Amino acid sequence: MHLAELLDRTGLDVLAHLDRQVDVPVIDGLQAQGDLIVVPEAMTGAVRTRDGWHSLPAEGAELVRGGDGTNPHTLVGSCELTVQVADPERLAVALLHNAGPVYLVHPEHGATGIAPGYWLVRRQREAGASRRLGMSVHEGGTVLVAD
Repeated sequence: MHLAELLDRTGLDVLAHLDRQVDVPVIDGLQAQGDLIVVPEAMTGAVRTRDGWHSLPAEGAELVRGGDGTNPHTLVGSCELTVQVADPERLAVALLHNAGPVYLVHPEHGATGIAPGYWLVRRQREAGASRRLGMSVHEGGTVLVAD
């Protein structure tokens, strides 16, 4: 599927400099889009769901939005998902099961497809910095990445 077709189907948009005639890749493995990482369930270890499974709404769902209110990562397509995920690292955003490709759309990154399967969507973590009392402290801690 071309990016233009996906955008027409969903009503979402991306920045003007992105080529809308590019094929959106559907990836069957570990992948990243900006600050989100999509992990095959088999690689998730101690992550567990706490129920709350529901069908993805027709208009999709924002999984993450930047701290300034922009740059949403929007999941579109047909799948079951839950945001009630117990993750010892507290990075999980959602767990999803899809029988066909679903897509993550982002204004700056375009779109990527997620092949059928069970997947954990989680935030990226950067090592080497932490925050205390509003100050950045570089002592090998971790920081969640936000757009």
